[in-house]
Amino acid sequence: MKVTYPMLTVQEIFDRYQSVRDRLPTATFAQSIISINSLLDITDQIDAFVFDAFGVLNVGETPIPGAAERLDELRARGCAIRILSNAASYKHEDAVLKFKRLGIRIESEEIITSRDAALIGLDARTFGCIAAINDDLSDIPTKTLRLGDDQLLYDQAEGFLFLSSAEWSASRQALLERSLRDNPRPLVIANADIAAPRENGFSQEPGYFGHLLLDQMKYEIQFFGKPFAEIYTLAEVSLAGILPNRIAMIGDTLHTDIIGAAARGWRTVLVTQDGMFAGHDAQAYCSSSLITPDWITKRI
Repeated sequence: MKVTYPMLTVQEIFDRYQSVRDRLPTATFAQSIISINSLLDITDQIDAFVFDAFGVLNVGETPIPGAAERLDELRARGCAIRILSNAASYKHEDAVLKFKRLGIRIESEEIITSRDAALIGLDARTFGCIAAINDDLSDIPTKTLRLGDDQLLYDQAEGFLFLSSAEWSASRQALLERSLRDNPRPLVIANADIAAPRENGFSQEPGYFGHLLLDQMKYEIQFFGKPFAEIYTLAEVSLAGILPNRIAMIGDTLHTDIIGAAARGWRTVLVTQDGMFAGHDAQAYCSSSLITPDWITKRI
């Protein structure tokens, strides 16, 4: 019988991010935080708005009221729109379809995922894949082995690609750790998040399990997605001609959305009503971590 991990609390997530702060990019932050009513207040200062998804546009499979309309309003004002998502559980085209199901109009070129960033960096080795059941892995550009409860498959893999924690468990984590300890190989974490907001709490994401391994010993692990550089580079390439200080990252987490964007010289907006800090004093966490966005708002 598999042993699964419990949901995390906001304080546990914050403390965990703080404990691995030395593994995250370094950045310079705003000296003070300005409160705004909505993103419409700053369109004179920003040419491109880059959105986190979970906690900003949706919570799990539920769209946040007003999010779709706000994106259209920003487009009408001439602003570029991008979604920078750490969701690596599904292919790029499926990410587009998800927003369509949620009633949020997004074009394919407006979405950049951590899966996109991770797949670009894969070499030709055979990767043991940790993936959701409905992920057919057809976009992986190399040979794959789908990992489950068979230790032999872990040991046969030449590297590992962690796409989703939906089917992950303590027992499978032990299989991965044992295989890496006996034969060190690269591990690609395609979603650097430690946790993500769901309708019923915060789930552990692939980054959570990658950091657990690093706590034990110095494995060869590469994280993709916010706050790490590759996904921001893809966004900047797609926004050619827009200066970094005219790009704003809108997110609900300090250690992913805000740190990663600030490290690129982007402006930052922390949203507080529906994601990581829902029901909590977000500015207290900013003060405690010394991670300060340029602006703060309840919803976009």
